[in-house]
Amino acid sequence: MPTAPAATSDPQTPTTTEAEDPFLWLEDVHGERALAWVRARNAESEARLRGTPGFEALRERLREVLDSREQIPYVTRLGPWLYNLWRDAANPRGLWRRTTLAQYRLPQPQWETVLDIDALGRAEGKSWVWGGATTLGPEHRLCLLSLSVGGADATVVREFDLVDKRFIAAGDGGFAVPEAKTSVTWIDADTVYIGTDFGPGSLTDSGYPRVIRRWRRGQPLAWAETVFEGEKTDVAAWVQVDATPGFERTTFGRMLDFYRSRHWLVEGPLADAARRQPRLAIDKPDDASVSLWREWAVLELRSDWATGGERHCAGSLLVADAAAFLAGQRRFTTLFAPTATRSLAGWTATRRTLMVTLMDNVASRLEEWHWQPGGAHGRDGKVSQGRWGRREVRAPYPGTLSLTDLHDPLLEGAGTPDPLAERYLLNATDFLHPDSLQLGSTGSDEREALKARPRFFDAQGMKAEQRFATSRDGTRVPYFVVWPKGASADSAGGELPTLLYGYGGFELAMQPFYSGTLGRAWTARGGVFVLANIRGGGEFGPAWHQAALKAKRQRSFDDFIAVAEDLVKARITRPARLAIQGGSNGGLLVAAVMLQRPDLFRAVSCQVPLLDMRRYHRLLAGASWMAEYGNPDDAAEWAALRRYSPYHNVPPAPAAGLPPGTEAGSAAAGAARQLPALLITTSTRDDRVHPGHARKFAARLAAFGHHPLYWENIEGGHGGAADNAQRSLMMALEYTFLWQGVGTAGRVPPSPQG
Repeated sequence: MPTAPAATSDPQTPTTTEAEDPFLWLEDVHGERALAWVRARNAESEARLRGTPGFEALRERLREVLDSREQIPYVTRLGPWLYNLWRDAANPRGLWRRTTLAQYRLPQPQWETVLDIDALGRAEGKSWVWGGATTLGPEHRLCLLSLSVGGADATVVREFDLVDKRFIAAGDGGFAVPEAKTSVTWIDADTVYIGTDFGPGSLTDSGYPRVIRRWRRGQPLAWAETVFEGEKTDVAAWVQVDATPGFERTTFGRMLDFYRSRHWLVEGPLADAARRQPRLAIDKPDDASVSLWREWAVLELRSDWATGGERHCAGSLLVADAAAFLAGQRRFTTLFAPTATRSLAGWTATRRTLMVTLMDNVASRLEEWHWQPGGAHGRDGKVSQGRWGRREVRAPYPGTLSLTDLHDPLLEGAGTPDPLAERYLLNATDFLHPDSLQLGSTGSDEREALKARPRFFDAQGMKAEQRFATSRDGTRVPYFVVWPKGASADSAGGELPTLLYGYGGFELAMQPFYSGTLGRAWTARGGVFVLANIRGGGEFGPAWHQAALKAKRQRSFDDFIAVAEDLVKARITRPARLAIQGGSNGGLLVAAVMLQRPDLFRAVSCQVPLLDMRRYHRLLAGASWMAEYGNPDDAAEWAALRRYSPYHNVPPAPAAGLPPGTEAGSAAAGAARQLPALLITTSTRDDRVHPGHARKFAARLAAFGHHPLYWENIEGGHGGAADNAQRSLMMALEYTFLWQGVGTAGRVPPSPQG
């Protein structure tokens, strides 16, 4: 889900009253009544779980993984430097540091600290969390650094000098922006584009910038000139600057909804582009993404497109001469077209090569595409006759691959060839093999091993396999099973504690990954881990995602239920041993299937969830997700949402009856049901999915006689935790709860909850 502005303390909207929603007061994020309720629930949950034998030992073992100094220090290149944000026990919020490639190749590189986030927080009395940096090249001295309080998506932006390693105060002419959901992009050393909260009318309904201004150094932000505006109903307005010498471009855009956008282009020197009118509208399907890379236009399609006498299918990756494309010509080369089992995962570019990552039955493959010209071509945007050549790259399979190119295009103007122009970093992993980072060169399968994560658990005797379930409508749904040591389908006998994880939304694919914390807390303990690849995700391209959009959302739930049923049918586990977990959209998933099939699960971990589908579009960034779920203010779309909205489908517990004031807007008139044990976790500082979703669901469940556990971290943002101490506590609570639920035959005993 996208980022969002800081949480509001005003829970009221014209469409909802406390008579309709008696727990509306819990949406008051920092209200004393709501926080008192949170503190009471936290105390109950911690008292129940932290007293479990072995809890502190588990927490320490998880913290050991998170703080390990043997983790891979992933890097981003800026000029001659490789930058890394490093967190460990001594630096919980992180050191922003840098080194050279020559040093990075060594087992123990020498790092130069640029900024100590913990020291900065202590000096300024703020709970700072790193939010990213935007540099100005080619020397990369000036930097716009983002910091959030407690891990929220909203950040402050401050200018930083990477040579002197100091902030440039606003009083000294430095750029500084107060806390908001801000986007900022350099034009030149004294000018930036900025989208932020400029006051009433400057944000969209989703809480993102609607207005882009050009801001000059030393100028009050309020005086900055507006250069582009979106609509209030858009998700956001944005601007992108490509400063590659010879290919300078500025692109403005409107994000119409989560999947549709429109772009306008200004070519030429960036300072001139900031003032030039009119802009060229880029002619493309609204739901297609387009990137201008040097002399090329690269398009990804979400729907079929008939153009230029050809039909290109959804999920394809196309490339065209940028100058011809912008002039209205429609001659494309198809670099990838999907099949029943293969889909596009993404692409990145070196100076002259497109590196394309594919998914083949949810496992990664890698290809290189290189333009082979019929003659010389220059930097004027005109491409001579030639063709695109494909090369399949030999890489680890099956598993998950991710790439980072090392080319810095801003260096091209210096006249010195970039030695890393065709180099890239390849990260490879799977469930049982820790991540390994390799340095590769285009045109070759030979790669240099750079770094590897340690083995945090003994995987000897474990195995992973892919299986398939059949959903209600006959769709074949893949899922991965990670077996503990010595276990198999033949020997399981339906008795293995099993944790089923899913997401199923926003075209995000769930691929194999290595987790030291999951291994220590679950599989090394004898549990089975299952990762479901349900519709709504991106495992098989746009069609797999669109099959579960809006009114078709139930298909995602049906797929997840089908995987659970298949686990039982195969005698891997049984309902008394089956736990489920999901976060964000996955939190919606596990809550919905828990209510639809309480007989199928024993324990449910519901993380930073989206649960009130009547009001989600009025809370924080919720309006930006209407393209995914639908508009609750539309009667027909609300009828579809109402059928699965967890907050509106809470049944009474057996013999519990209906408490006063909870009948309105509830599905409680149905039969009473005993629900699985439930732990709901969220964060007060989550300014993406409003914590009111989790709070209200827990309160309504308790009002109907159920006994959920609830835990809310005061910091953490949408990730639930701001540092490893908080993260290890949260994870220990979750894994302790899950193992109590299914690691023994007994149910987690209920806790009293008001």
